[in-house]
Amino acid sequence: MAQLYSISIQPPLSIHPPAPITKLPILLLNIHTQCNCRCVMCDIWQREDSSELRAASLEHHRDSLISLGVQWVVLTGGEPLLNRDLPAIIEFFRTLGIRITLLSTGLLLRSKAALIAEGINEVILSIDGPPEIHNAIRRIPRAFETIARGVETLRALNPDIPINCRTTIQKQNHTHLRATVAAAHSLGLNSISFLPADVSSSSFNRELQPWPTARQNEIALTASELTALENEIELLIEAHQSDLRTRFIAENETKLRRIATRFREHLEGTVPQSPRCNAPWVSTVMEVDGTLRPCFFHPPFASTTNATLEQALNSQLAQAFRSQLDVSSNPTCQRCVCSLNYR
Repeated sequence: MAQLYSISIQPPLSIHPPAPITKLPILLLNIHTQCNCRCVMCDIWQREDSSELRAASLEHHRDSLISLGVQWVVLTGGEPLLNRDLPAIIEFFRTLGIRITLLSTGLLLRSKAALIAEGINEVILSIDGPPEIHNAIRRIPRAFETIARGVETLRALNPDIPINCRTTIQKQNHTHLRATVAAAHSLGLNSISFLPADVSSSSFNRELQPWPTARQNEIALTASELTALENEIELLIEAHQSDLRTRFIAENETKLRRIATRFREHLEGTVPQSPRCNAPWVSTVMEVDGTLRPCFFHPPFASTTNATLEQALNSQLAQAFRSQLDVSSNPTCQRCVCSLNYR
């Protein structure tokens, strides 16, 4: 971010007492601003600038990572596999004994397979449907087939590495959930999870221009499409009981049905119910330029440009934000489609 958003510190009673964070289990690290897909539900690929995190900059935060007890780093973007410093970034976290998860489109999986097999603990791919649906949503010819070759290569090098996928449900794939589970099986993945598309937040390169109603309607569901999604969810639950029992499908029946509720709230304009989430107290998102966010969806609240991670995380503004955040009533939290409830 070139500019920090202004968060006004109000005098009313705090929801939580102001307190520094002494333990931070999870760090989500944006290491490249560009993406190699052109997804219909995301605007990241439209960024004109391109920047990447350099491994050398992480040395500034080594002591903070140790003192905060960071256990798990999630490499994200954009597309993190585009980062030219990725081998050194992986090595940095491995020397600290920190678990590394890679969030990826999967298009570079084959060419980076050796690096991933040796240095990454878990891969999470974006799979948005069976081949023809996935390729249409990603707007990349033969994207699914490219992922398949990458998974095969990676499995040959490291058969035990967990490779999971996440599916963003929206207009183009809402009747293909069962086919998407079948596609995940065909790739030999370890699990699949589902979440509804985000159409109303300022994330995913929409900070300066959130989507107008017409653009939201290209991704959100109409009344008839919502009914079709509800039917598809029930058919998914009925047809894939074994996948639900084994947690190949990460969500249980209640959480799957809640996805349709999210679309209904948007369609009917009702006040949505916030999910359980403790992300701002157990994790932070660090952007390429050192900006910190409490999660993917809230505005930035600190910068590590002239501070260590621990100092920025416990700045006056960051502590004030956390102390005043009521997840149950905050509008951003209420619309959240991707929460974290870490125990």
